Amino acid sequence: MKDIEQNYARTFSTASGVAVLKHLRKLTIERVLGPDATDAQLRGLEAQRALVHQIEMMIERGK
Repeated sequence: MKDIEQNYARTFSTASGVAVLKHLRKLTIERVLGPDATDAQLRGLEAQRALVHQIEMMIERGK
């Protein structure tokens, strides 16, 4: 498992990787849905947030 974690760290340590991760955070973690959001929208966004969080955790473990 350590190899893949190091690959994440290397990939996202480049200028392009940092920009991509910043963009993913903007689309997911920093996104706020309004009070009219459906259950499906909330669940979908939460799944996306979980994926970005998983990427960030893999990066940290790979350092």
